[in-house]
Amino acid sequence: MLVHPQFDPVALQLGPVAIHWYGLMYLLAFLQVILLGRWCIKHRPWSGWTAAMLDDVLFYGVLGTIVGGRLGYV
Repeated sequence: MLVHPQFDPVALQLGPVAIHWYGLMYLLAFLQVILLGRWCIKHRPWSGWTAAMLDDVLFYGVLGTIVGGRLGYV
């Protein structure tokens, strides 16, 4: 039998608002996309990416994560 660690899924409680660990991981992932994408735009101009394209990809990625998470929850 596998033994799983017992930890609180809520990372931070601010009054009635609970911030879960998976939410923090999504936030870190989206920040990483922004930082790495902007670095690539600046240092690799031959890639053809612009800041507007990166913003669009990030927007649709966040939207897809939220919609997919809600559909998967149901």
